[in-house]
Amino acid sequence: MTIDFDPSRPIWHQLVHEFRRRIVVGTWEPGGRIGGVRDLAGELGVNPNTVQRALSELERDGLCRVERASGRYVTDDGERIRGLRAEMAADAADDYIRRARGFGIPLDHATSLIAERWTTDDHDRPDPTDATTRPADAKA
Repeated sequence: MTIDFDPSRPIWHQLVHEFRRRIVVGTWEPGGRIGGVRDLAGELGVNPNTVQRALSELERDGLCRVERASGRYVTDDGERIRGLRAEMAADAADDYIRRARGFGIPLDHATSLIAERWTTDDHDRPDPTDATTRPADAKA
């Protein structure tokens, strides 16, 4: 998977977002083993220390745990994952609201746009304005 990093934000912050996304969408399954730091660094084209910093943040958030000698694992706490999903969805909704207001779109039009788009096949496309993923990576 290739990530287009936003040069205005620290890479490790962007990795935290990407790793949380992987947990929420099930790419990294609850209780599943997370790849090694060096493997992830190679996959993402970043320094292993940067990956380690992002994974440490996930640990602090209770999204993963380290088991000595066997590696790092995604939390199996379904409630925690559901909470993260709701938080990320709320952040996306807030972003949409800010953008819609910025375009001068009234609430009824913004709501109808969501309802209209919700039922199209296009809803599985990644957000082209999200600097962390490219459209070719939508299945990741």
